[in-house]
Amino acid sequence: MYQILDSRKEEQVMPLFRLGFRPFFLLGALFSTLAMLGWLGQLNGWFNLPGISNPIWWHGHEMLFGFGAAIVAGFLLTAVQNWTAHPGVRSWPLALVVGLWMLPRTLLPWLGEGNTLLMVADLLWLPLCAWFLAKPILITRQWRNLFFVPLLLILTLLNGASWLWHAAWNIVEHLLITTVLLFTTLIAVMGGRVIPFFTARATGQEKTAPQLWLERAALATLWLILLCWLLLPTLWITSIYIVPLYIVAASLHLWRQLRWHLPSTLAHPLLWSLHLAYLFIPLGLLALAAHSAGLPITLSMASHLLSAGCMGTMILGMIARVSLGHSGRALQVGRRITGAFALVIAAATMRVAIPLLWPAYTMHGWSLSALAWIAAYGLFVWVYAPILTSPRADGRPG
Repeated sequence: MYQILDSRKEEQVMPLFRLGFRPFFLLGALFSTLAMLGWLGQLNGWFNLPGISNPIWWHGHEMLFGFGAAIVAGFLLTAVQNWTAHPGVRSWPLALVVGLWMLPRTLLPWLGEGNTLLMVADLLWLPLCAWFLAKPILITRQWRNLFFVPLLLILTLLNGASWLWHAAWNIVEHLLITTVLLFTTLIAVMGGRVIPFFTARATGQEKTAPQLWLERAALATLWLILLCWLLLPTLWITSIYIVPLYIVAASLHLWRQLRWHLPSTLAHPLLWSLHLAYLFIPLGLLALAAHSAGLPITLSMASHLLSAGCMGTMILGMIARVSLGHSGRALQVGRRITGAFALVIAAATMRVAIPLLWPAYTMHGWSLSALAWIAAYGLFVWVYAPILTSPRADGRPG
């Protein structure tokens, strides 16, 4: 990978824009702390963002299409260089994409969800990422990884729909949960590839051989659930008839994860964070089943197990690991990042458990969850900002 880059040209590029993971991981994590702080302030009536008429829409939209999509973009634009041995996007083209991403993040709280310019900017940056991703994949015929391109385009369509119907909460909630399931499916696909490999390499064990039928069945049920949410109305996919699908999918993903030797990872924060993140997938699917069966679990609770739990924990674990590996540093974290992993898991747990078990303290649960999230990702920014804004420790490009 490193021979394909000219070191002299690389030195002329600001370190932050030498590879996609650098700006998107750092700015995405920073944005998530600020956006969560904005949500916490509006939730408790401390202040109002002048352009936001629907704070719930803003919170859900920005955490998914602002924060989550940025991390996915940074990961894919970095990984494609490994997959294809072609240089990843860098320098001013990368800065252009990041700028398009930043524009609606920065101005939306002031100009509002009805601003056409912000919507256009927000709908341009992901297709640009898809183009930078597709080009080297097509050149090298890496067909296995091509599915990420339509995935980014579907994410763009969901983003556009959420902008257009931002005032219709029933539609928006459906769109946001569909987007959460899209991210969950992506995590399930990538998790199956990397978690057993990372576990074997760090613990010295033999990599768990995948059971082909289990892999196919687990992913197929999740793809089917996502397809149902894409094509069917909320009433149908939260009915009693869909409960068996959620339960089967949850069981398969739990079985899949338990084969990856979670107990052996307890001394490795960069590993157990990924394992525990994946466990939120069966928990979230079981919560969707419980909601559909009429039990007192709301769609919001179920979706937050997948968003705050699975997405939030997996993203933090992956960006902590990838940032070290791609900056030429040892794959080791200290107490601050270990604490951040515990905090993000606590954030997801409190967001669901307190409203479920103690409904009278729902607002307290939401606020404590937000504070834990802010602390978790704030710690990441504190520790990793110097890493992501400086050249690789080993002197190599990237």
